[in-house]
Amino acid sequence: MRAYEVMVILDADLEEETVRSNVEKWLQLIESKGAQRGHVDFWGKRRFAYELDHRWEGIYVVLQAKAEPVAMAELHRVLSLADDVIRHKVLRIPESVYGPPKAASTSAEA
Repeated sequence: MRAYEVMVILDADLEEETVRSNVEKWLQLIESKGAQRGHVDFWGKRRFAYELDHRWEGIYVVLQAKAEPVAMAELHRVLSLADDVIRHKVLRIPESVYGPPKAASTSAEA
């Protein structure tokens, strides 16, 4: 599994409960594909440097997860189709930052 970080900018008019339920739904989606959820950071409402989709503000959320590329590709697809998402970016964190992936444990190690 590889480490990923996902930044999502949501419509500023959404209620906090709607934002949290959307984030939980996305985390459950990648967990169903075998991913491990990491830290979720709600940055809140921020003003943009320039206009995006006729909006000047958005709600920022940063998700971290360890997953296979297939799970993150599915998350990317879902975020691309979501009406409440203004922008999103899925980044794979390099191994130099988090270390090499751990091999599956064998019975000799147990």
